[in-house]
Amino acid sequence: MYAITIPEPGGPEKLVWQEVPDPVPGEGEVLIDVVASAVNRADLMQRQGFYDPPPGASPYPGLECAGRIAALGPGVTGWAVGDEVCALLAGGGYGEKVAVPAGQVLPVPEGVGLKQAAALPEVTCTVWSNVFMVAHLRPDETLLVHGGSSGIGTMAIQLAKALGAKVAVTAGSKEKLDFCRDLGADVLVNYREQDFVEEVRGATDGAGADVILDNMGAKYLDRNVMALAANGRLAIIGMQGGTKGELNIGALLNKRGAVTATSLRARPVSEKAAIVAAVREHVWPLIAAGKVRPIVDREIPMRDAATAHQVLEESGHIGKVLLTLE
Repeated sequence: MYAITIPEPGGPEKLVWQEVPDPVPGEGEVLIDVVASAVNRADLMQRQGFYDPPPGASPYPGLECAGRIAALGPGVTGWAVGDEVCALLAGGGYGEKVAVPAGQVLPVPEGVGLKQAAALPEVTCTVWSNVFMVAHLRPDETLLVHGGSSGIGTMAIQLAKALGAKVAVTAGSKEKLDFCRDLGADVLVNYREQDFVEEVRGATDGAGADVILDNMGAKYLDRNVMALAANGRLAIIGMQGGTKGELNIGALLNKRGAVTATSLRARPVSEKAAIVAAVREHVWPLIAAGKVRPIVDREIPMRDAATAHQVLEESGHIGKVLLTLE
């Protein structure tokens, strides 16, 4: 098969489309003929040499895909060759075939095309696991989402609104904020011009955000704690603003707050399977009902993955950038 490889770390030009050995499904795995994958920030970090795949995972980038099941490994039940699916991966999505544990495979949800389904696994699993399984966002609470126009952000807005929460977002342009508003966001903060702490407090009668979904890390740590409501929960899922910050423990104690930091890629297969099962139970019906949908900015041929990485680095996109093979 052909796949995007990274012979040496560096810029987007280091991504190479070349022939590699076909993957073989092992015990409990399925083999998928990939139709589309999607680009995530983690892929950019892997390309730069900062985020190696976990042991045993495919060396090729790509944390999600959509396609058709080509073969079943030993012990797999519940799936058949030819089924149209999407999947959460530990790597390998930037290729024509990928092997994945069966517990990380999802049917293509009703009302979504096969290629567009590639935009769903990573964002739905990230948002559901962090915002609902860990931070326990409840109806009538306020969620603050940093990077509201990103793939993660657009999914977080939709899920939180569908389940009855108030949503505040940060983004860097009027176009992006307008898009977030159209998805249901209640509070729009241009981080280039406004202080999100003041804006969120002002929109909540001084209370603050009950849950914050943060992709920035160190740069926003202090202000995120300031923006938390009493008993607030800060869920950190990214490090775009650095890895080391100063935590005001006194402020956190006064708010009886909590800070968690999670990633999906390195979790054990059993934990990923539990998250995928929860997404299938809770999120897939919302998609089928038309309350939640994948947001796709553009489709780019997989062999041109370098162009897709440039798009993400320039941050002009809204939603997901797909890599397609059909």
